[in-house]
Amino acid sequence: MNEITSFHRELLADVQGDADAMGVITAEAFLEKAGDILDEAGELNSLDLCYYEGKFERKPIQVDGYSWDATDDEGVFSLIICDFALSEEPQPITGAEINRLLMRLVGFTRAAKSREFRESLEETSNAFVLSDLLVRVWKKISKIKLILVTNRLNKAKKDADPIGTTGGIPVTSNVWDLSRIERFISSGQTREDLIVDFAEDFGEPIPALKASFDGSPLDSYIAVVPGVQLAAIYDKWEARLLEANVRSFLQARNKVNRGIRDTIRDDPSMFFSYNNGLSATAESVEVAQSPDGALLLLSAENFQIVNGGQTTASIHAARKLAPEQLKQVFVQMKLTVVPPERAEEVVPRISEYANSQNKVNAADFFANHPFHVRMEEFSRRLLAPAGDGQYRETKWFYERARGQFADERARRSPGERKKFDAEYPRTQFLTKTDLAKFENSYRCLPHVVSLGAQKNFAELAKAIGADWSKKEGEFDEIWFRRLIAKAIIFRAIEKLVPAQPWYQGGYRANIVTYAFAKLVHDAEAKGKVIDLDQVWRLQRLPAALEKACLVAAEAANQVITSPPAGVRNISEWAKKQGCWAVLEKRTAPYEADLDDELIDPEAAKSVRRDERKDQAITSGVEAQSEVVRQGGEYWSQLLAFGQSIKKLTPKEVGILQACARVPTHIPSEKQCVIAVQVADKLEQFY
Repeated sequence: MNEITSFHRELLADVQGDADAMGVITAEAFLEKAGDILDEAGELNSLDLCYYEGKFERKPIQVDGYSWDATDDEGVFSLIICDFALSEEPQPITGAEINRLLMRLVGFTRAAKSREFRESLEETSNAFVLSDLLVRVWKKISKIKLILVTNRLNKAKKDADPIGTTGGIPVTSNVWDLSRIERFISSGQTREDLIVDFAEDFGEPIPALKASFDGSPLDSYIAVVPGVQLAAIYDKWEARLLEANVRSFLQARNKVNRGIRDTIRDDPSMFFSYNNGLSATAESVEVAQSPDGALLLLSAENFQIVNGGQTTASIHAARKLAPEQLKQVFVQMKLTVVPPERAEEVVPRISEYANSQNKVNAADFFANHPFHVRMEEFSRRLLAPAGDGQYRETKWFYERARGQFADERARRSPGERKKFDAEYPRTQFLTKTDLAKFENSYRCLPHVVSLGAQKNFAELAKAIGADWSKKEGEFDEIWFRRLIAKAIIFRAIEKLVPAQPWYQGGYRANIVTYAFAKLVHDAEAKGKVIDLDQVWRLQRLPAALEKACLVAAEAANQVITSPPAGVRNISEWAKKQGCWAVLEKRTAPYEADLDDELIDPEAAKSVRRDERKDQAITSGVEAQSEVVRQGGEYWSQLLAFGQSIKKLTPKEVGILQACARVPTHIPSEKQCVIAVQVADKLEQFY
């Protein structure tokens, strides 16, 4: 079985598992999974499901979802159509079939503009809501993006292709087929699709100077990019141009910078002098010499802007706001060529160091934050109780970097894979964006969760980044176990909602986060908190808590699907703080046994205090074992290294001297804890 067939079968199993767990059809589960991927890839901002299939002017029309962010200055309206094939082997999809499906989206766009079509729809239907939204925001739309997601194989390699205009608005098409999804899931990137051909696609090559000397580890170039050319490149590739680590940060604040905009409009010829320019990377470049000997940059493979996202977005916005002035704008660019085998190591560092000169702090690079490393370590070590429905302990797999779970499975033999699957059941897998969803629901921010995976993740990154600097110790094993308890509650609600008689379909994701937040809020109103430690021990919801979740979910459903007068789009309503304000004030008729599942906050804190004492004892023992295991020679060398770079305090020198006498002398547990901390500190200077 080849790699893509293996991935296809695993994807089908995952989708069918998700469909069973969520009580939805497999095509919907596939579309939801694809929506998360598109969101993370920067292809769209939060997918809203919206199924419609019919005819307009005797031609078939269809839409399965859309994405529109009213606060985004880019003005991109995305329409999504889903093609899901249930088959044992991956099936091909032809260019003609792709065009036929995309034309259905075009047909829907045209129909939505027709008053007669809109009046033929029920006002409460998804199609009416989407059509009404399209008409209302039409003047703000700068581009319509048609996206086909399919689990079939597209042999054509074209991407981000323009397909004309509708109503004067340019329309482009993107196809996410099985192989592209596989590349994203397995490698966390789709860069192999991203080749910027400056000469062929964007008017002309870019004059450049080689900035690296012969024998330097990486080639680098300095270039000056015309603003018009940069805007055109961004218009085609959008957020995919931005290095992944900073993408979530930028998505949260992807506003046109007013200062940059004013310079373009009022003083474009001084833009080069006032702006810091871009830092970019590419896996390879094609260069040539002009007849006069000048170096020309022809194309760049897997081109990524790692610093200068706001500059780029602002220049792109100037295409519409100040097209004449944009012709006078030029931007400095530093381009480093990083081969694929070194990309994972070097590109994040260039990104981090380049951005550290600005206001981007550690929290903005949350993917590399020590918080994630710690959660990952807990997830690999901590055994979850068997609960009362299983016979063996398992673990929850936290995926810090995309593709870790797939990589871990793939590198094992079939026998080892069975063992791995038993240790980490597929239902006990969570990603960074899942973590953000569970945590911000618990923090009573369902309107933030409803903004979409990446924006919600960026908001949590800011909060935890700030907390980390003040109380890093709070993010301990107990925090992780309670996080898992939140995951269990969230996913239980997710599964329960579709089976309820009051559920009419749609907005399930919004209902789930609002229901969880409502339950937390109402417990706090009683002066209590949910007993998360009990949920962890059981690895399921107690019956009384399950009933309470359903009460909260029904209340959430009523509020979300009954927006105030003048608000027609329910998805947009769920993103408003006002929606949460209405729900938090609403009385929910919980049964009396809910109180059995709540505890005093002080009781929860006392559990934490007791656990910390145990952990401190364990840490001391573990540190002593580590010191002995390393041996006296190691500590002697570490002492010499630390003194040579003058990074040791007198106290640390004394402790390392004591460790250097192992095994004739065994330092105390307290000394060993400090010795291990010193070793960690010095590691950065190796």
